[in-house]
Amino acid sequence: MNELGQAKGWAREWLLDAALPLWWQSGADREYGGFHDRLDQQARPVDSPKRLRVQARQAFVYAEAGKLGWDGPWRDAVMHGLDFMQAAYAREDGLFRSAVTRDGAPHVETPDLYDQAFVLFGWASAYAALGRPAMLLERAEALLDTLETLWAHLERGFEEANPRRLPLRSNPHMHMLEALLAWVEAGGGPRFERQARAIVGLALERLIDPATGAVGEYYDGDWRFAPGPDGGLREPGHQFEWAFLLHRAGRALGGEHREASERLYRFGERHGIHGGRAIFSVDAAGGVVDGSARLWAQTERLRTMLTFADEMPAGEGEAAALESLATLRRYLDVPVKGLWRDRIDADGTLIDEPAPASSFYHIMTGFLPLLDPVRSPA
Repeated sequence: MNELGQAKGWAREWLLDAALPLWWQSGADREYGGFHDRLDQQARPVDSPKRLRVQARQAFVYAEAGKLGWDGPWRDAVMHGLDFMQAAYAREDGLFRSAVTRDGAPHVETPDLYDQAFVLFGWASAYAALGRPAMLLERAEALLDTLETLWAHLERGFEEANPRRLPLRSNPHMHMLEALLAWVEAGGGPRFERQARAIVGLALERLIDPATGAVGEYYDGDWRFAPGPDGGLREPGHQFEWAFLLHRAGRALGGEHREASERLYRFGERHGIHGGRAIFSVDAAGGVVDGSARLWAQTERLRTMLTFADEMPAGEGEAAALESLATLRRYLDVPVKGLWRDRIDADGTLIDEPAPASSFYHIMTGFLPLLDPVRSPA
């Protein structure tokens, strides 16, 4: 526990003293609004379209920063993202386009279920941090109404277009569950609870492979694993992420999903950790498909191991958490403190490229149970 205590001090200093100030100073676009999608390794904005998910995720990051006691202008940062999101991405049909140009003109008009989930999530974080403004709850209820009207699946969950587009994906539903649980915990009411329960049921009964306990990525229109190689893909990072969210759902909604959560993270640990890194993907039997490693998968493993450490054999969860932290620090070890690299090749080489703003959300979620385990929704 002394090692975790030292790690907590390092993580807090990196986050509050380096990353949060840097991404507000250099990552916020004060000319056109919103947040830049990427910063190069000298902390200069990269000229590229702005994805919707980045605005919502950065709003979440700074809302959580306020809860952690950051003394910077976190309220300004939250509203900087949310105001631009509303002004530049909202469509007439009630959904949100996926990307705009730097100055806010439509770039990718097509709405994506994954992105709608993050809109809901960003609003939920801001709602809890800013004293529960009614406007954000009203917007969230309206978006959920629109999704249920336009994209509701006949069984459970959501389609991804109307007319439908296949395959269906588990990943947007995972983040939809994350957003709905955030609204339940913030006091959003029974609308969010009802839909969250439906997605939990979908995961337990259809998305998770009963033979292995692992969740897949792609499904046909009836929530069966998609035909061909895609139906066999398993991402270790998503095993950890679903394990955490099902545990969180038990706390927020009532119910016990311990066995499902344990099978998920055990599959991830058994088949997805190579050289101390959570790799990108394996097949249904656990064989390596893509041995590269993204930053986000390391933070999901970290969060899950910290969450379940007390339920695991002595020292096992702590050891896995410390290994995840050691790996994560490789990504964060860059010349400008507060930036990161996002990918490691299968041979263990860090790829030198701009830092995507979208990864900050993952870093924050990974750090929360380390920095604030009492408040963290574990």
